[in-house]
Amino acid sequence: MIQTTEATPTEAMFSADEASRGLGIELLEHGAGTAVLRMKVTPAMVNGHKITHGGYVFLLADTAFACACACNSHGPVTVAAGADITFVAPAYEGDVLVATAEERTRFGRSGIYDVSVRRGEDVIAEFRGRSRSITGTPPESTRDTTAAHRTPGTTTKESR
Repeated sequence: MIQTTEATPTEAMFSADEASRGLGIELLEHGAGTAVLRMKVTPAMVNGHKITHGGYVFLLADTAFACACACNSHGPVTVAAGADITFVAPAYEGDVLVATAEERTRFGRSGIYDVSVRRGEDVIAEFRGRSRSITGTPPESTRDTTAAHRTPGTTTKESR
């Protein structure tokens, strides 16, 4: 008898995340308010200083944050309200980085999550994310698409 298991909200969200999966990020573990992800630094991720571009380190940490609060495992859709990162040490081509996210607190519709990005035992970066639960995503018809139709160099009252 073939047994099928339904994907958790975290697994479903991660499987739909083309950006992270396209970079080779792997979801290793997840639970209530936690997640562990891994990424190998490729040649395309290295900047002009021959170190990993900070944007890729941020993306890995942000993905771990999303998987921990995507705990969306707590029910309603949860998105980032803000985040910051402190780069502690450089990473290099070929390094395997592991991001471990942990929920610190949830209050009302908000939460705070910390993510440590490591290469082995060495801390590469510390990230703090602030989450916000929302009731859902706006239907396609209500999204503001006017910016795509503006003439370059012009502004409207809404874009100021």
